[in-house]
Amino acid sequence: MTKFSETIFERNVIEFVTVATEYCAFLEKAEGMPRTAFVDTLLKLLPLLYLKAAMLPEVEQLEDEAPETYVTEDIYEVLRISLADVLAETDDYLDVFLADMQYSDTPIKQNISEGLADIYQDLKDFTFVFRLGLNETMNDALYLCKENFGALWGQKLVNTMRALHEIKYANRTYTDDV
Repeated sequence: MTKFSETIFERNVIEFVTVATEYCAFLEKAEGMPRTAFVDTLLKLLPLLYLKAAMLPEVEQLEDEAPETYVTEDIYEVLRISLADVLAETDDYLDVFLADMQYSDTPIKQNISEGLADIYQDLKDFTFVFRLGLNETMNDALYLCKENFGALWGQKLVNTMRALHEIKYANRTYTDDV
């Protein structure tokens, strides 16, 4: 077995594929879900997804060409709208971790639904390629997903998680009944 074949079948990679698949499946069935259940599940799934992505092994790209993608603009937009409907008025949040923020006098508004859809796009494309079962392509999909985690969707994940935390806990009253 070649080095890249060993890498794509490592335990950390398989666990990441499992969590990524679960994340995608959860978002695909989110339409009409109660917001409380949606937020609760994501606040458990997103930290696990971050952890598994952070544990991915180093991998080298083999091909010059990027792997095939699955998520079209239409698929992305249908999912984003579905997520925005579940989140309703809680979808918007102010983001201070954007590079553009240094040039702005006001906070920049972001949408949880867009962040979740952006993460979904990378993970769905990744898991789609993994299902094809071609080792070289799987290797390159893993490489691209890991690169995008560091450069793009990892930060979106933590920003989105912060906003979801706010939805769940901001209006909660606590008592000292210990």
